[in-house]
Amino acid sequence: MMASARTTPAPQWSSTALPDQTGRLAVVTGASSGLGLYTALALARAGASVVLACRDAGRGASAVEQIRGAVRTADVAVGLLDLADLASVRDFAAGWNRPLDLLVNNAGVMAPPARLTADGFELQLGTNHLGHFALTGLLLPHLADRAGARVVTVSSLAHRNGVINFADLQSQRQYRRWPAYAQSKLANLLLTAELDRRLGGHPAIAVAAHPGLASTNLQTSGPLMSGGRWSAALVHAGTRLVSQSAAHGAWPTLYAATAADVSGGDYFGPGGLGQTRGRPRRVTAAAAARDTVVAARLWAVSEELTGVTYPF
Repeated sequence: MMASARTTPAPQWSSTALPDQTGRLAVVTGASSGLGLYTALALARAGASVVLACRDAGRGASAVEQIRGAVRTADVAVGLLDLADLASVRDFAAGWNRPLDLLVNNAGVMAPPARLTADGFELQLGTNHLGHFALTGLLLPHLADRAGARVVTVSSLAHRNGVINFADLQSQRQYRRWPAYAQSKLANLLLTAELDRRLGGHPAIAVAAHPGLASTNLQTSGPLMSGGRWSAALVHAGTRLVSQSAAHGAWPTLYAATAADVSGGDYFGPGGLGQTRGRPRRVTAAAAARDTVVAARLWAVSEELTGVTYPF
């Protein structure tokens, strides 16, 4: 559905006053820095046990220490996961043998030079969408029938410019970094909507969020991969001028993950000017994200590409 009647910001809401999460187990992808780190920190502070799913064990360990430094009693651990490698996704899921209450699909890459994943997918579609599609499907048996369980997928304002180009889904004919990024973020929302529809009859729900403009490492990863240290520094400086902090950027994700009034298919973003900053509220996705025909087709293509069939 991706919309709701209530669209005013939650005026008193704060990530330091989440509902008690004691007894809940969460997986947060890309939790070694940025939005993922602050999402994991807030969940741990609220009492949840959190697995930081990261591709770099060293950075993951540093994030764990940072969280424990802020929350002495935090129950946090690192799980190795590279969303750009389906073998890694399968290994992570195969090693999971516990009930799961919350999966936060947060990790992503933005506007890199043309690159392929280990499985030959265009990097942004492969990481942002296909990797999370596979992970969610493989972990779903552990959460679909859990009361209160949620899958939260992080999209972007950029989805408004996205088009699912089935004729060149992998950008093999022409790679343009920003359209490819927008396509992957639109795919995130289509996945959320279709997953929530297919979860009908199960207690778990699927919802989505976006951070607005938030200062994270994501903005500089593309220039750095292109070898542009000076351009990365300029992007970093410019982003800090116009963006809110990563901690505040995580607010919509945390609201989607924990608030009592969240319904399946909801989409949350900042409530400030142009959804760029501020406290979380329900927002409406672009019409393309609500196209059920495209969502069903993308789902079928994603199952074929990843080899992961959902247990419905």
